[in-house]
Amino acid sequence: MQARAALPEDLDDLVHLCLEARKEAGTGAQLCTDDTDRLRRQLGALLAVDGGIVLVGTLDDQPAGLLLGRLVGPSLFADGTSLALEAIYVLGTARRRGLGHTLLAHAAGVAEQNGAAEVYAAPLPGARGMQRFLARLGFAPAAAFRVAGTAALQRRLQHDHGAASVAVRRPSSRGLEDLIARRRQARAARQPSEADQAGTGVGLRIDRAVGVVRSVPLTGRR
Repeated sequence: MQARAALPEDLDDLVHLCLEARKEAGTGAQLCTDDTDRLRRQLGALLAVDGGIVLVGTLDDQPAGLLLGRLVGPSLFADGTSLALEAIYVLGTARRRGLGHTLLAHAAGVAEQNGAAEVYAAPLPGARGMQRFLARLGFAPAAAFRVAGTAALQRRLQHDHGAASVAVRRPSSRGLEDLIARRRQARAARQPSEADQAGTGVGLRIDRAVGVVRSVPLTGRR
């Protein structure tokens, strides 16, 4: 999976993703219009506006998520630059794979490159899943928004990514038991019978410290 800046040829996919998000939202009309032509023009305007950020998240090279945002400031009311997230969405079939984290990590990188010290998000009222997602990443309430420091957000995303990688690599207890059983069976199949050992004058000793099988002469055993 990856996140990248949207291209003009991505507009149709972005429209589709926005409409899918609208279907899921309890307040869909507050999210976007259901007029596809109008929605395409609006997304095109965001792609063209100075400071506008439109990211596409892909899974197996297929568009499966989006992030919409804007770099704002400095202004009369703020000395610095901030990143304002307008929307984050991942298709239901692509969730729990880290695509939302990937989109946010890309956005946080854009914020850092542009000197934005904070990232603001304004989840829709009633969007409990998004509220929980942002809270887990350290976004704290700020008026009608949630806010997180850019550096802190990047650290949390890196931590979550590392933890997820370890969880994927760690075998289950059942899988480990199966592996041990298979190794024991393989060792038993390779071990010669007592008659064979007597005929060759060589016995087998297992060195448990290093997990290898060594040959030792029977005359040298104690």
